[in-house]
Amino acid sequence: MDLLILIIGIIFLFLVIVKFKLNSFLSLLLISIFIGLALGMDIQKISDTITKGLGETLGGLAIILSIGSMLGKLMADSGAARKIAISVINSFGAQNIRWSVCIASFLVGFALFYEVGFILLIPIVFTIANELKINPLEAGIPMVAALSVTHGFLPPHPGPVMIADTLKADLGLTLFYGCIVATPVFIVAGPIFYSFVRNIKGREVTSFENQDLDNLPSFFTSVISALIPVILMLLATFLKFFSNESFHQNSIYKVIEFLGSPNIALLLAILVAIYILGLKRGRTMSQIGKSLEGGVKSIAMILLVIAGGGVLKQILIDSGLSSHISDFINKSSFSPLIAAWLIASLLRIALGSASVAAITTASIVLPLTTVSGVNLELMVLSIGAGSVILSLPNDPGFWMFKEFFNLSIKQTLLTWSLLETIIAVFGLIMVLILNLFV
Repeated sequence: MDLLILIIGIIFLFLVIVKFKLNSFLSLLLISIFIGLALGMDIQKISDTITKGLGETLGGLAIILSIGSMLGKLMADSGAARKIAISVINSFGAQNIRWSVCIASFLVGFALFYEVGFILLIPIVFTIANELKINPLEAGIPMVAALSVTHGFLPPHPGPVMIADTLKADLGLTLFYGCIVATPVFIVAGPIFYSFVRNIKGREVTSFENQDLDNLPSFFTSVISALIPVILMLLATFLKFFSNESFHQNSIYKVIEFLGSPNIALLLAILVAIYILGLKRGRTMSQIGKSLEGGVKSIAMILLVIAGGGVLKQILIDSGLSSHISDFINKSSFSPLIAAWLIASLLRIALGSASVAAITTASIVLPLTTVSGVNLELMVLSIGAGSVILSLPNDPGFWMFKEFFNLSIKQTLLTWSLLETIIAVFGLIMVLILNLFV
């Protein structure tokens, strides 16, 4: 009966988001209350659970996501992200355009959220297509593949961060495993996949004006700005797992561990970026402040959706429903990694939003992680993979891809939707392979 209530709740969630177009945050709150009441929770307890779910979720994520969005906006406004893309593309040459766009987008995707990276790189894609007289999708598919993979697998992107926070997984180790999984996935879903859809061409190509390229920061400065948090987090993770216990008592290790914690790593990165991408290049603190504010504004609704997912998570925990689901999955023959991927996939297809699918799945499988002994970091990646599967017209990303590349709905399904499914399926395969060795 409890599982039936959850299924009905998810159906209602689908209806209010897709059919009635209600804001995702408000939808999650309403459905959380409905599930709590249906499960027999006390009204006062539901109120306390909402407060607890909101506070615990945002308390662990607000700093990471806010500073991450500030860093991405500063890189976009300063031209650093554009410099990385142009430099990598020029280095590989026209004959390797698919690979160069893919690598450039992957580097840019470390620091920029998907939507920001897409809007930033799309003019470059069409400029390349016009100059080389090629199908825009030849550069476009590798671009969105790389951006989507970083969005689904790598911190500090919202999905991996909020799943890791819910499951209490190590964020540095998630980043390390995520890089291992992401690399072959974006190659398969980008340059290789395009070979099978090269005959699909959109209608008339949208034209973009060439932006001024004379006053961009250097390539080294741009890359360092993007990768500082990645380098610090990976360094702390390597030292933690590849050094002995005696070294862990050393003051040097403690300093590196402190600097490599996600909050501190991102704080250092934004301070460095403010100087080398802002003050050093003649921008005033007022101008820099506007960029930082713009970054936070862009992440505001995402934070609220994550908070709503945190409420649902807490309702499932406090009502005892998560434990029932965990016992059910644990008694079945399913691998916890596959079970989590399937749940995330079904929610993604039904709801459209990868973020909502990810946080809801993390809430459902949370108790399973304590009884199954599954690797928490791989569980994060498995949920992340499932949360991007088969983007359909209920996903805003579907329409963004369709409209910019001037495709029909059928063409979008055969390119964008299939690309997302390849990322999800091959991502799971890579997670299962990695699970054999860790």
